[in-house]
Amino acid sequence: MLQQTQVVTVIPYFYRFVSQFPDIETLATADSQAVLKAWEGLGYYSRARNLHRAAKTMIQDFGGGVPSDYMTLQQLPGFGPYIAAAVASIAFEVPVPVVDGNVLRVFARFWGLADDIRSPKMRNLVFDGLMPIVTTVQPSQFNQAIMELGALVCTPKGPSCGQCPLAEDCVALQTRRVAELPFKSSKPPVPHYMIGVGVVEKAGRLLIGRRRDDQMLGGLWEFPGGKQEPGESIEATIQREVREELGIDVNVGDCVAVVKHAYTHFKITLHAHRCRWVSGEPSPKSAEELRWVTLEDLDHYPFPKANGRVIEALKIQSGKLVVETS
Repeated sequence: MLQQTQVVTVIPYFYRFVSQFPDIETLATADSQAVLKAWEGLGYYSRARNLHRAAKTMIQDFGGGVPSDYMTLQQLPGFGPYIAAAVASIAFEVPVPVVDGNVLRVFARFWGLADDIRSPKMRNLVFDGLMPIVTTVQPSQFNQAIMELGALVCTPKGPSCGQCPLAEDCVALQTRRVAELPFKSSKPPVPHYMIGVGVVEKAGRLLIGRRRDDQMLGGLWEFPGGKQEPGESIEATIQREVREELGIDVNVGDCVAVVKHAYTHFKITLHAHRCRWVSGEPSPKSAEELRWVTLEDLDHYPFPKANGRVIEALKIQSGKLVVETS
């Protein structure tokens, strides 16, 4: 959960998750939809799917236990070098360094490393440099201390060098390059897409589809829709996408909500409109499965955050959700 998510955000999710799935066997035998629903709101849903798969693998291949070996851990779904090192060192005191963004920043400054912090070369330099050190200390304490040092003292901007226990030997501080290090190459421009989705209604029910597991946001449910094409109105986008995805014709009505949302590599503005089913029998041409559900039923399905905002708007408009105003 702490991958790419702040601790303060994770805490309530963590307690709810471990209350629902208190051990590996419970998680391994849980329905994937229940796991995704418990994760709903945290984003990066591949983490939840990988955690679920890892639990199954531990039951099948490791007798229900967590392997302690650094290399063996990397055979589990979702366990790259960082997670494997964190589990091995903190849970089992295996002498292997944890190299996250905080650790990279601390040692880029401490050793005066000018390589791009985004590059695999930089990560390897820091990992190899720390390996002989972590073998001489208590790995769990050392790794957590360095991560905390980066998070609280050696911060990206305005680091508290006067409070740093490494200040005396810090190359960046001695050469007055603290503000210059670490070097981070600029990211390419983030694309922005206009998305049209249809809240298709028929006999008091709404049509939702489950994304395929091999797709981004795999396993989550959503209202049908897609990207707006050049010169196309949002209403035309929704009508076209619903026909392409479901094989049905709809009349596009009023706007339900406009939602802005940012993912890792792109941003979207999602326009959701009510749609009245006209003709055709919906079939899952791009989704794993389709369901007609009531507005109340939507609470039982895991949805991406942007779709969740649409659901909230639907509840407000139907009078089933009251928003307090000051």
